[in-house]
Amino acid sequence: MRHVAVLPGDGIGPEVVAEAVRVLECLRDEYALAVEIEYGLVGGAAYDVHGHPLPEATLQLATSAQAVLLGAVGGPRWESLPIVVRPEKALLGLRSALGVFANLRPAILYPQLAGASTLRAEVVSGLDLMIVRELTGGIYFGEPRGVRTLENGERQGFNTLVYTESEIERVAVRAFEIARARARRVCSVDKANVLESTELWREVVMKVACRYPDVAVSHMYVDNAAMQLVRAPKQFDVIVTTNMFGDILSDEAAMLTGSIGMLPSASLNETDRGLYEPIHGSAPDIAGKNIANPLATILSVAMMLRYSLHEPTLATRVEAAVSTVLDTGLRTADIAETSHACCSTRAMGDAVIAALRAPLS
Repeated sequence: MRHVAVLPGDGIGPEVVAEAVRVLECLRDEYALAVEIEYGLVGGAAYDVHGHPLPEATLQLATSAQAVLLGAVGGPRWESLPIVVRPEKALLGLRSALGVFANLRPAILYPQLAGASTLRAEVVSGLDLMIVRELTGGIYFGEPRGVRTLENGERQGFNTLVYTESEIERVAVRAFEIARARARRVCSVDKANVLESTELWREVVMKVACRYPDVAVSHMYVDNAAMQLVRAPKQFDVIVTTNMFGDILSDEAAMLTGSIGMLPSASLNETDRGLYEPIHGSAPDIAGKNIANPLATILSVAMMLRYSLHEPTLATRVEAAVSTVLDTGLRTADIAETSHACCSTRAMGDAVIAALRAPLS
């Protein structure tokens, strides 16, 4: 029996997670998936009850699970809190406690959604790239950090960008291993021309590349990579990059696919225990309206099945069910074109489950 911790969180998190859990339950009932589900509080919802966005009970639940399914955290109602207890701190705490150092963010354009992308169809049709983002190092975690007052009375904010060789090596290895199962191309993104920490990044990636002679490696400065993602995104297969650069580039890549509501993510540690979440935020403006797109969260379950639960056949089945539903023309508002009527969050979940239960053709 595999233990899955479910942390719905804030905003639209509970709505989209509910549909993803229904998919897991369907797989348990219809395909004998051995999985046990347990819920916990995280983010603003946890702060409201426990006074902390990541209470000890949630941390214990997450660290004892084979996989964690997370919705979203944060919202305007908690923005006035001290930074140390804001909902977003729960994400950093979870990633650190779980030791999940490699964040996998696929950007796949389903052919049914080519018209939903803001780029021309010929630029994005067939897009299938994977961003591997280092997750537990870099400027988000570096010390020292803070806000200080200078001698002249002016305040100064400061953060530290720091990476060790071992941190770079392990995420590079993960990227090259993933590339071996894809088109065998890795592009390492850095800013080695001005940042010593990413000069080391490039050096270590080049050393790792020597172990993978069957994988082509290239290097690109982050500003050029941002431009190339819009100009010619299909040139990329696997991108490996730092924590902050990956955070930014993966959101840019999301819009190539038509909606951030379509993209899942996986964050893995050394033993393939993982944290799975859609890359969209809590979207408080549409929370509670039953209109959010649950497909990114459902596809995060597919990634969970593939990487942590080691059920690749079921992962493929979930992905095929999503594609089948898109074939029918069903759309939530974020991916709807003028010819489509918008469906609810629940209706999209119903359709995916119906496709899962349908016999294979």
